[in-house]
Amino acid sequence: MIKRDLYQNLKEHILKKEITFIVGPRQAGKTTLMLMLMDELLKKDKKVLFLNLDIEMDKQFFGTQLDLLKKIELEIGKQGYVFIDEIQRKNDAGVFLKGIYDQNLSYKFIVSGSGSVELKEKVHESLAGRKRVFELSIVSFKEFLNYKTSYKYGEKIIDFFKLEKEKTLKFLEEYISFGGYPKVVLDETYEEKNSTINEIFQSYLEKDIYYLLKVKKSEIFINLIRILASQIGKLVNYSELSNTIGINILTLKNYIWYLEKTFILKRVSPFYKNIRKEITKSPIFYFYDLGMRNFILNVFGKLDSISDKGFLFQNFIFNILSERLKETSTTINFWRTQDKAEVDFVLNFGNNYIPIEVKYSLIKKPVVSRSLLSFIKKYNPPQAFIVNLGNNYILRIDNTEVIFIPFYSLYDIKLLKISSQ
Repeated sequence: MIKRDLYQNLKEHILKKEITFIVGPRQAGKTTLMLMLMDELLKKDKKVLFLNLDIEMDKQFFGTQLDLLKKIELEIGKQGYVFIDEIQRKNDAGVFLKGIYDQNLSYKFIVSGSGSVELKEKVHESLAGRKRVFELSIVSFKEFLNYKTSYKYGEKIIDFFKLEKEKTLKFLEEYISFGGYPKVVLDETYEEKNSTINEIFQSYLEKDIYYLLKVKKSEIFINLIRILASQIGKLVNYSELSNTIGINILTLKNYIWYLEKTFILKRVSPFYKNIRKEITKSPIFYFYDLGMRNFILNVFGKLDSISDKGFLFQNFIFNILSERLKETSTTINFWRTQDKAEVDFVLNFGNNYIPIEVKYSLIKKPVVSRSLLSFIKKYNPPQAFIVNLGNNYILRIDNTEVIFIPFYSLYDIKLLKISSQ
């Protein structure tokens, strides 16, 4: 069993009246967390009911709100906990749940579903003020390392990073090769891992794309994913991309929107103050899961054959930053100028900006690149970070403190607090 950091938050929220809503990628572990919550309630002699809309025998009770309420009362009486899995299978699920919730019955609902368009848009809108959404992503690197070290270090895992640098780098290579889908992490052989990631990808195509999103030309959609996987961290030119795969720009943007809403891609927008001198509005994209990205390019688990390890590591760092900042108002951008200066990430805290460069190397001499220097001269940030594989240095350029840090220092809780001051 892989322990998930989100579980404690779910346990605390289960005492609240509002609906506990768990969303995330297919096979990220949502059902497992729900079953764990249910087991804890059963141990306390609470009445619980678990329904899964992927199961036809359960689906029959979702014809009307009255049908569902009759089923609930039959099983657990007038009070208890109702778990509903794969809610995106229900048409107008948000309106359906809203009608039940507004009856103010003595039932606590814990609901989960994959990141379909229906779930992400209509459900959230219909249940405004009636639910709290918890996003369960794939296993983070920190969760992965805790599992790999048999939870020996717990809150001291940062100390493990600092002391066991060689082991940390080996775990990093495994993680960016295979990704963080729970079953992939748990599988022991390459063959098992490859079979699992293939099953997840095919299930995603069949259940989220072909069925829910009604995408007709699957080969075009798959070609799009492959191209985007091959250019993570690079500017996306919509006109060029639409010509390459043979669809119009509107359809292309819709397909990319689907990929974002179903937890495959994350969009990053450019940071700019002077739109005439800094780059256009072209975005860049990163993948939620690096294993999925590698599988799509047929390099799953084959780190030695991956030519763009730097961009893979950049994607990895982006995911850590997203994880650390997801409950804050801070945005993550990138910076490009017409004269080709570029910074991988700019954290926009509102009151200041923190540039971050990413280097897939063990920096042995602290050197600041021309691009980062250009950003520092232009925006005078209080700090700038250069993330690398393992060394620490500090330089000062004018009023800016340039800090070289190992990638695992991003998990240090003090880091982003300092940056946001």
